[in-house]
Amino acid sequence: MRQLTQKLKKGKIEIRDVPLPALPAGSILVRNHFSLISAGTEGSTVATARMSLLGKAKARPQQAKQVIEVLRSQGPVQTYRTVTKKLDAYSPLGYSCAGEIIGLGEGVREFHIGDRVACAGNTASHAEIVAIPVNLAVKLNKDADLKFAAFNALGAIAMQGVRRAEMAIGETCVVIGLGLIGQLTGMLLRASGVRVIGVDVDPMAVKSAKEQACDHAWGRKAPGLSKKINQLTGGMGVDAVIIAAGTSSLDPINFAGEICRKRGKVVIVGAVPTGFERDPHYYRKELDLRMSCSYGPGRYDLNYEEKGIDYPSAYVRWTEKRNMESFQRLIENGQLNMAGLVTHVFEFEKAADAYELILNKTEPFLGMLLEYEIDVTKQAQPRIEVNQTQSTAQNGISFIGAGSYAQSFLLPNLAKEKGVTNRGVATNSGTTSRRVADQYGFSFCTDKPEEILADDETTTIFIATRHDSHADFVLKGLKADKHVYVEKPLCLTSDELVDIEKAYQKTKGKRQLMVGFNRRFAPLATKIKSVLSDGPMSIVYRVNAGAIPLDSWIQDMEVGGGRIIGEACHFIDLITYLTGSKPIQVYASALGNAGDTEDIVTINLEFENGSIGTVHYFSNGAKSLAKEYVEVFQNGCSYIIDDFRQSIWHTGSSKPAVHKGMSQNKGQAEMVSQFMEKIRTGGEPLISFEEIYAVSAATLAAVASLRNHLPVKIK
Repeated sequence: MRQLTQKLKKGKIEIRDVPLPALPAGSILVRNHFSLISAGTEGSTVATARMSLLGKAKARPQQAKQVIEVLRSQGPVQTYRTVTKKLDAYSPLGYSCAGEIIGLGEGVREFHIGDRVACAGNTASHAEIVAIPVNLAVKLNKDADLKFAAFNALGAIAMQGVRRAEMAIGETCVVIGLGLIGQLTGMLLRASGVRVIGVDVDPMAVKSAKEQACDHAWGRKAPGLSKKINQLTGGMGVDAVIIAAGTSSLDPINFAGEICRKRGKVVIVGAVPTGFERDPHYYRKELDLRMSCSYGPGRYDLNYEEKGIDYPSAYVRWTEKRNMESFQRLIENGQLNMAGLVTHVFEFEKAADAYELILNKTEPFLGMLLEYEIDVTKQAQPRIEVNQTQSTAQNGISFIGAGSYAQSFLLPNLAKEKGVTNRGVATNSGTTSRRVADQYGFSFCTDKPEEILADDETTTIFIATRHDSHADFVLKGLKADKHVYVEKPLCLTSDELVDIEKAYQKTKGKRQLMVGFNRRFAPLATKIKSVLSDGPMSIVYRVNAGAIPLDSWIQDMEVGGGRIIGEACHFIDLITYLTGSKPIQVYASALGNAGDTEDIVTINLEFENGSIGTVHYFSNGAKSLAKEYVEVFQNGCSYIIDDFRQSIWHTGSSKPAVHKGMSQNKGQAEMVSQFMEKIRTGGEPLISFEEIYAVSAATLAAVASLRNHLPVKIK
């Protein structure tokens, strides 16, 4: 299929052949008929992409700050990789479309093949085919005009802003910013019996709004504008102001305070700063300042959007999906004149022309649609051949999942390996699959992991998906007689661990199974390991993990497994490696009243050889403190690893020995190199399955211990 993308490096817009998007459970596959260009949001995105690096940094100071933080914590090499990966990425554009359902994910009941739908969200992009979660799609009547239905996402944004204003019939509202969302806002307000006054800096927007969205509309610089508005309200001031503009100026927020009545409401829908002047208006009038979040309740909630878990209507009357449905009903009932909003319809192949029009403002525009050629006989190919270069290398590698970690650490380090052929890549996003295939010379990209598993020239599979799919792909990889590398964790449940053990035993050691426990390969760690004896030791591992929001997929026990399973396995593994013994008992305790995240935890470990270890995994520390600090005590000596930047050895001499690396090194490159060497030469696994099993079991035991407040023995 084809998808519209842009490259952040120079803002180049291109239609590319990409694999179909993955179709998860609870989602639908939609063939687009129309998609709507959000001139404000997308125009800003493309304009920023065409700026210089300095211009990008000024336009997005938050991202620039993140780059500086990566530079401080991970050094210049990793910073360069991170920035380059972002700049070279092909990113999809668009978030509002309408079309026909051609596929159903597992568990979908409310939709059927052939239904017409309007869609919203990050996956509702400018592409021939899109995959949409059920709570971001609404069913349309058979005779619905798909051109107008494609406005649904922006209509829901406007709808949520109107709901946040809580207007009553006969009240007066000012809409600041008369772009597409502003005019949709005005139309919704008028349909509900509210008098609407529009304000914008663009004379053409004012003219258009007068014709179809507002009772009155003026330019922002119109003489005596505040007095005109005051006169229309009999000196009282307007009941509410909805700001739908996008600007860095403080004028909209301060002007809203000036024209609002006492105890009126100011609702922010657009991207504007909120550093308003407190006095005289906001303070003396006791104004109510409110934010409106995108399409409405449910937005950015993983349970709602990805898992399809709805909010009960008795408690949350208007969710984002119900806002979309409400907007669509107004269109179908003829209460919104959408025809006046459509100024341009471009063929999908000429999408780049639409963005040039937006950036150069060569003519007035408002609603800009992309129209797709509908060929129902055309079948999407399960894989796209990318690089036809033949190779005599014996080891073919393929990726299932190739997200941020894979692109930052696995793929760059694999690129240095000789005797390797990059075969196939499959990710949830067709755009990502194609970009990775292009950048690293993979032979093909696909939307189906089955294509990877069935590829005869693939000998080794790298699994870098979300945690809940690790066990399934490991089992399938072993069954397909492949070597398997899986990013941590190996699995999320004890049953999965048992299944993997059985599958691995069937390979009789002929296939490598590797988990991405990279820290045991860090040079500072291996150097300390070389001087430790076989006897018992004690180890303290402090991790200043930092906070992750509760709504992150990592915190979701079903998807990410939580932070103990998802990340603390790293630290349990390093202690296991240093002791040279397997854990036999675990006791874990969490900070009381820390919420539901279980990421302020102490994990105590006992080992077969009498060693003891403690992992202090804390998310409540200062960001300025280094992340990892390891102390090893044995036979009167102490060894410290300070954030994998330096190690300090106290061995009885008067002055401790300090070993410093060139930069922070957590062993990713060494791990990849040694794993590929094992694939080439064979022999014993790089990490024995017994150790992989023991570390995984200990991690699961830590979570069980937290639940039961009891020590857990590892069988």
